[in-house]
Amino acid sequence: MGNNLTQKILESHLVSGKMKPGTEIAIAVDQTLTQDATGTMAYLQFEAMEVPKVRTKLSVSYVDHNTLQTDFRNADDHRYLQTVAAKYGIYFSKPGNGICHQVHLERFGVPGQTLLGSDSHTPTNGGLGMIAIGAGGLDVAVAMAGGPFYLTMPKVVGVHLSGKLQPWVSAKDVILELLRRLTVKGGVGKIFEYFGEGVKSLSVYERATITNMGAELGATTSIFPSDENTLNFLRAQKREQAWQPLAADPDATYDEIIELDLSKLEPLIAQPHSPDNVVEVKQIAGLKVDQVNVGSCTNSSYKDMLVVASILKGRVVHPDVSMTLSPGSRQVLEMIAQKGALADIIAAGVRILESACGPCIGMGQAPPSEGISIRTFNRNFEGRSGTKSARVYLCSPEVATVAAVMGELMDPREFGEAVEVTYPGYPTIDFCPT
Repeated sequence: MGNNLTQKILESHLVSGKMKPGTEIAIAVDQTLTQDATGTMAYLQFEAMEVPKVRTKLSVSYVDHNTLQTDFRNADDHRYLQTVAAKYGIYFSKPGNGICHQVHLERFGVPGQTLLGSDSHTPTNGGLGMIAIGAGGLDVAVAMAGGPFYLTMPKVVGVHLSGKLQPWVSAKDVILELLRRLTVKGGVGKIFEYFGEGVKSLSVYERATITNMGAELGATTSIFPSDENTLNFLRAQKREQAWQPLAADPDATYDEIIELDLSKLEPLIAQPHSPDNVVEVKQIAGLKVDQVNVGSCTNSSYKDMLVVASILKGRVVHPDVSMTLSPGSRQVLEMIAQKGALADIIAAGVRILESACGPCIGMGQAPPSEGISIRTFNRNFEGRSGTKSARVYLCSPEVATVAAVMGELMDPREFGEAVEVTYPGYPTIDFCPT
């Protein structure tokens, strides 16, 4: 009986315990990441351990949360994070470089390795074939000091993908469908591993969207195989040497299996105030919209930005709608600028925000009182947007952008011919670590 991909990676990193669901195991950690909202405490804890240098293969400190420097406090935190990174051999990603998960996917993620991050959406890098887990700051500090990460061995759920996404249906609809079926508690104590012929039709950008919102299922993490699509992504990032093929054995078994036919999915949307309150967009079409926000670590990739630009080209945002866009990284921002997509977005009347988490964490762009806000983010809990009376909906960039143009929710399949985006052979490599 063969092993699934999750078992293979965990077994190669196993320090103690047996991989029996429900029992404690400890795994070696190859990489860590922190973000500034949690990183300051993590590094203070690491310093207290009196280890001269980090003992991981790679550790990165990102500044992407508290980037609004309205007084000295955030700026002082950033100064501390930069100096501690320089002292202990940690990459430091400056404000403006982008959202930690998007940048890590582009510049640092390695198939087959383990990643521990002090942010719940660290599983984003499962889209590259990593075991990427969000944890507390102290766990990350211990990992940087060379210690293992202890966890209860999860069940492994195999998600068998068949078919291919239809026009106007996106990767966001894949994870929204799972949330509709399983709820926000359906993934607790589980790792979701995607396999099947349908996997081949999904780019790394799309896979990362799916693994990102596995966190909303309550899952330990989610993972895709490392295949030719992974190689193409890493080759475009000029990191081809990081690639290795990884997949479950042909006779691998899973604790559970979920069947999902991509060709049968429709545009979906999560209603207030939970990511699992999911319905088909057509069921609430006509809902008037006040605000649209595109971005977050879920949907701020180069592909997502091109989708937005393609829909907006030659059109304008509805006069009753305020629309913002947050590119996921400096690389993404520069690429859409060079391609001309940024000009199309600006001409449509979109407000361009910094490459940071921004509105997703309530850092600016609070909706008006009782406003309807359509977001491509991962969470829509009451009050998270900064306005307790607002109603926040979660959907794909396609659905969000069509709503911005029309001023109301609309099944994008009724909007017109679906957009097709093309990628350059190689992106602009623009990252400013210190």
